[in-house]
Amino acid sequence: MSQPAQRPGRRQARPAFRLTALALALCCAGPLWADPAAGKAGIHLQQPAQPLGQALSQLAAKTGLLLGVDASLVAGKTAPALDGWFAPDAALVKLLAGSGLEAVPGSDGTYTLRRLPARSEAALPEVKVTASGDYLSLPTPYAGGQVARGARLGMLGNRDVMDTPFNITAYTADVVENQQARTVADVLANEPSARYTVSAGHLYENFRLRGFDVFAGDLSVNGLFGMTPQGHVPVEFLERVEVLKGPGAMFTGMPPGGGVGGVVNLVTKRAADDPLTRVTVDYTSDSQIGTHLDLGRRFGPAKQIGLRVNAAHREGDTTTDGQQKKRDFLSVGADYRGEALVLSGDFYYSKEEMKGGTPASAYWFADSLPSPLSAPDAKQNLFPGAYGTLENMGLMLRADYEINDKLSVYGSLGTQHYDYWGFINGTHARNIQANGNFTGVLTGQYGFSDSVASEIGLKGRFKTGDVGHDVVVSTSGLLQESGSLTKSGTSFASNIYNPAAANVGTLPRSARKTGETTLTSLAIADTLSFLDEKVLLTLGLRDQRVRTRNFNGTTGVQTSSYDKSAVTPSVGLVVKPWAAPVSLYGNYIEGLSKGDTVTDVTATNYGHTFAPYKTEQKEVGVKWEAGKFANTVSLFELTKPGMMKVGNAYTDGQERRHRGIEWNTFGEVSRNVRLLGGATYTKAELTRTQNGTYDGNTAIGVPEWQATLGSEWDTPWVNGLTLTGRLTYNGKFYLNAANTHQLPAWTILDLGARYTTRVAEQKVVFRANVNNVFDKNYFSGSFSDSYSMATIGAPRSVSLSASVDF
Repeated sequence: MSQPAQRPGRRQARPAFRLTALALALCCAGPLWADPAAGKAGIHLQQPAQPLGQALSQLAAKTGLLLGVDASLVAGKTAPALDGWFAPDAALVKLLAGSGLEAVPGSDGTYTLRRLPARSEAALPEVKVTASGDYLSLPTPYAGGQVARGARLGMLGNRDVMDTPFNITAYTADVVENQQARTVADVLANEPSARYTVSAGHLYENFRLRGFDVFAGDLSVNGLFGMTPQGHVPVEFLERVEVLKGPGAMFTGMPPGGGVGGVVNLVTKRAADDPLTRVTVDYTSDSQIGTHLDLGRRFGPAKQIGLRVNAAHREGDTTTDGQQKKRDFLSVGADYRGEALVLSGDFYYSKEEMKGGTPASAYWFADSLPSPLSAPDAKQNLFPGAYGTLENMGLMLRADYEINDKLSVYGSLGTQHYDYWGFINGTHARNIQANGNFTGVLTGQYGFSDSVASEIGLKGRFKTGDVGHDVVVSTSGLLQESGSLTKSGTSFASNIYNPAAANVGTLPRSARKTGETTLTSLAIADTLSFLDEKVLLTLGLRDQRVRTRNFNGTTGVQTSSYDKSAVTPSVGLVVKPWAAPVSLYGNYIEGLSKGDTVTDVTATNYGHTFAPYKTEQKEVGVKWEAGKFANTVSLFELTKPGMMKVGNAYTDGQERRHRGIEWNTFGEVSRNVRLLGGATYTKAELTRTQNGTYDGNTAIGVPEWQATLGSEWDTPWVNGLTLTGRLTYNGKFYLNAANTHQLPAWTILDLGARYTTRVAEQKVVFRANVNNVFDKNYFSGSFSDSYSMATIGAPRSVSLSASVDF
């Protein structure tokens, strides 16, 4: 069956935007920026924004510049990023811009720093253009540029890693660009505690963090839930991908899907002070061709107004046999940076289309599963003829106002619409036998969701004696309405090693509302600082209310409802016992997920609804910096309840417990070598099960060991050439609670290279990456923590790109 020419449902399909015309229009929006160093003799430098003393040391080491630096002069100052060809003295001037310092050349060829004379400072008028807290002023990248020095901790705002009592990692746009990431899943491949849990080639992406499911709908955008593009989450408009390991209900509120393993927040791009016009063309095997335009401009006498536009188009054959995909994306980010007021807004449109078939989203095994089981060819197309389309549109606005230096207020509002139609969900290979035979059904669906999210907060800073207080009061809300209609086709017999033709069912033409969810909450938190901020204690409470209503998709009659609330506390402590950059931390925090309703008509408490389940986390750890190399080691325990039957009634006494140790690392181990990754050990145990049948067994889909370690090496023999590599290991894991079905461990190698140069006076970056170098077929993980469902990892793929800054 061919794909319909237009979308069924509530309104006609919006036409795909024309990237070429858009690129021409945007390029005319402002003058192109010419690098003042272009054409001059010099050396290629690529340094992130970082502390000034550190930046000057790197410059001296790379260029041989003789520089005398008084540490007291550079203390507390930050240098801008360097990326391009510079003469050594020109690079020095750029690093010192705005610092109030100048470099004075000596007769012996050395340079000495000194403060600018008073008359020089007076010649420059002071213009204040930052206000209302730290929302737009993101933490600077750490040495190496792959990870930021801090991240957004929900309602508390941006916090430095060393001041945060949690394990957090914020991946920068450098990771997205240099690894040629296409979706958020590609970025999270760097996270040792995260795993992708949908088979490669499908239209959705879900994850696991610390062994618990985190669905794509549980991601937030600039702190708002419900605003994430559904399906594959695009990365073209992202500046940061921030990962908070463990539950975060206190700081972020309850995610729509109730994910408790962690919180992933997406930070959108903003225009930098320097103009940007960057065009990237790319190729991904089998024959996906793409174009991406990234345009940034600031306007006004003090550059108060910013505009950042990203547009992308990609289409062609994928690594799944016979499958083609097409994707269009557009985003516009705008901001105003005033003296007391900061405004920002984001709009995006995303459409992803698939035809020619799809692999199963997950493989559902029968009880006769052999061990070990050989993974099928990852390129196999189990459902030929399947097609589908996902379409998203979102708009978000935020205002921050600094009332005075002690008090500020903020508010966010967002709306998102999502449509899907085709053969997307329900593409499971069911009841797989030992010989690979399975029963398949292609399920046709039409569905939609509409979300409105909001947050209002008040921040205060004051002291009581020698104790500092950073207090935040916040209220948040999320309303989601959704509808879906499903029509199943005729079942067919097939084999995962030798797929047969699939029966394509009928596609629904419309859908009525079938569900409504309302999440509201009120929270207060106080970060107390003692002993000159060597001790930081964060205390908080959030009162969360969860309301849902379900409706019959045919008649529209309400069939069930849910209205429960819970209070979730949090305690976090950071202690900095020495002058060296070391932080000891600990936390207790809870996560929330919707409680179940008893649907067993034979139960004595049939119809009973449980309050939201509380997942409890206890964690202690240490963070330290070894020069330009940072590490976090965490010991954690999470316990999550669930529903089970005891006698003739159901209780919420089921429990699973994850205990583990986690190591994260990032930064420069030497001048030309960077590392990113870590390892985690998790003992995931079923501690209370029905009748104690599986007590002590290992939870479904959670391996004991996971590790990811990536490296970058700037080669000494070719200036501008960087070689990259990444090893990913996943231990063996069980597919059932009885622990009789086990899938084998796997290790994947990725390799890459990039070369930065100038062509016709323009900066050009060539990139090449090969993922899964040895084309290994493997079961990547488990789709669900309750069923015997596994997912297939991606086959070998090659990505090539060239980026040009005009």
